[in-house]
Amino acid sequence: MTTAVKRIFNFSAGPAVLPLPVLEEVQRDLLALPGVGMSILEISHRSKPFDAIHARCIDDLRALLRIPTNYRILFLQGGASLQFSMIPMNFMKPAGKADYIVTGVWSKKAVKEAKRVGTVQIAATTEADRFSRIPVQSELVLDPGADYVHFTSNNTIYGTEWAVEPQVGNVPLICDASSDIMSRPLDISKYAAIYAGAQKNIGPSGVTLVILREDLLDRCDPALATMLNYKTHADASSLYNTPSVFGIYMIGLVAKYLRENGGIEAMQQLNERKARLLYDAIDQSTFYRGTAQKDSRSLMNVTFRLPDEALEKRFVTEATAAGFDGLKGHRDVGGLRASIYNAFPIEGVEALLTFMRDFEHRA
Repeated sequence: MTTAVKRIFNFSAGPAVLPLPVLEEVQRDLLALPGVGMSILEISHRSKPFDAIHARCIDDLRALLRIPTNYRILFLQGGASLQFSMIPMNFMKPAGKADYIVTGVWSKKAVKEAKRVGTVQIAATTEADRFSRIPVQSELVLDPGADYVHFTSNNTIYGTEWAVEPQVGNVPLICDASSDIMSRPLDISKYAAIYAGAQKNIGPSGVTLVILREDLLDRCDPALATMLNYKTHADASSLYNTPSVFGIYMIGLVAKYLRENGGIEAMQQLNERKARLLYDAIDQSTFYRGTAQKDSRSLMNVTFRLPDEALEKRFVTEATAAGFDGLKGHRDVGGLRASIYNAFPIEGVEALLTFMRDFEHRA
């Protein structure tokens, strides 16, 4: 199936661009799943067709991300924001404490929720540098007695990303990987838990992927509210209540698509190529200025400024008219931001570079 609809280049930070072949398959299944006779939006989460979709999605994710057998794969709701609360509620011991590494707005929000549960120790923060960089290992002040260490792998607002995860010894490492999961290989065995809102790289909004090492389930207090207890969802294979059927189906299609197109390694190569094109153009210009320090730059979110805010406003207006959507920077920091997640085509980056050169010439 092909589409005759004209699509613009979507640079939005999320919900974000999805692979076109996936969208075309969804278009077909919205009317009726093959052999089922009902839309994917209509089938029961207790039905055999959904059982197959669910199982295949888990199998593809496990293969794609090389997830060890002692990790559970859960599909939850409430976005990463609910995980900010569930993580400490489940994994902080009574009168417990946890180390948090603060590199942007989302990690600050995670700290806020964790403080409602126990003691939060700030292992490092780059707020004094306006979150323009990732802390180096030597800056981390880690407590070997902490219940866990939490960090955010990619910071969409500021355009920074951890090149490698922090080294935390034997303390469980927990990561909010909402905006860069599946963009590059990860050694899952280094993590106790990874969670991600789907709407950046892996599917639509409304479903959250949680990858959880099984031994952590022993920490879950039975006195917790049922829906806030990871063990509830692990024991019921994410089906304690009606899950996001469509979201799980979509994640499954994206995982299948990635496996059929070279896997995570191929995605990393493509993402590095796209980011390099944009960063090289910015670095070679005296008109555009990158905001993230070079050794902390994100492959997913390229942030930059123009000489003044009036030009930035004009840039966004003209870019939108030219078919480039979502380039306005986050309201907290201003400027420009090009989000180039897995599914964003390299042709869109090349088209943006042509526009940027033309705009600089005319400004």
